[in-house]
Amino acid sequence: MPKRILQGTVVSNANDKTVTVKVERRFTHPLLKKTVRRSKKYRAHDEANKYQVGDTVLIEECAPISKSKRWTVVEQ
Repeated sequence: MPKRILQGTVVSNANDKTVTVKVERRFTHPLLKKTVRRSKKYRAHDEANKYQVGDTVLIEECAPISKSKRWTVVEQ
């Protein structure tokens, strides 16, 4: 099964080797027929600590690294 890849913005890099990435998705509301924006935050593994707040990154699904980390940063 292919791994999921999501694009988002780094909102925090306070932890060592970890970044928090905010991923936003847009969809049409089924009843109101209006475009709705929903966002979710993911913790991702950043081995080199090279990503800063505000960077746009791609994250890829991976095996669990810790209690909250299930994603790794692929590229910017």
